[in-house]
Amino acid sequence: MPLSPHDASQPVIFVLEDDPDIARLICMSMGEYGFRCEHLSTGRQLLARARQSAPDLCIVDLGLPDMDGMQVVRELQDGSPCAVLILTGRNDVTDRVLGLELGADDYIVKPFEPRELVARVRSILRRYQRSASAEATVERNTARFAGWTFDASRHALSAPDGREISLSAAEAGLLATLLRRPNKILSREQLLGERDVDPFDRSIDVRISRLRRKLDDDPQNPRLIKTVYGAGYLFAAQVDWK
Repeated sequence: MPLSPHDASQPVIFVLEDDPDIARLICMSMGEYGFRCEHLSTGRQLLARARQSAPDLCIVDLGLPDMDGMQVVRELQDGSPCAVLILTGRNDVTDRVLGLELGADDYIVKPFEPRELVARVRSILRRYQRSASAEATVERNTARFAGWTFDASRHALSAPDGREISLSAAEAGLLATLLRRPNKILSREQLLGERDVDPFDRSIDVRISRLRRKLDDDPQNPRLIKTVYGAGYLFAAQVDWK
């Protein structure tokens, strides 16, 4: 299914879904709110298409005919980083945590309410737009802290010993948010964006845990990303932007 015929300035959504009826519902719902959708039915088709032209966001089903959707999310983040929303019938908490650890921005279980799907997509894109706007207005895009270097414009993280550390788009956005407001407590709502946070939503906790591992930050006694119980997280280091 080609891109829906809307204004070229509108966000482009790739919909990876092997059920044509569900794909049609998603594309119609998104199209009603001004999104341009392209439907792809296999993981290989999506990955090839994303390499040709990066979308603003991918909606990814996990049960696919040619490969597991988790592998699609992993390869997207490795080769064509973009916003990802997982939409699947798999409601196991292990799948939810793994999807978020691989870099997905959100996880919705079928059956779904189309208006909620649109709201979640809008929330994700607002977070990415704010991040891009902040980087565009702040000339200093390279942060140095505790021997580490982070280039926000390239999502590139370098360890004190020179190792390059791979970050997903979601992890890079979260790290940038923490680094731009060091030594300040940031709530889950501030770290996630404008979306209301369910008390049982652990997506930020999962990403914080993954960032700590990549920053060699002991989760039992973290030096850099500290948990402020009942309030949020605090980046406890001096940050110099160049």
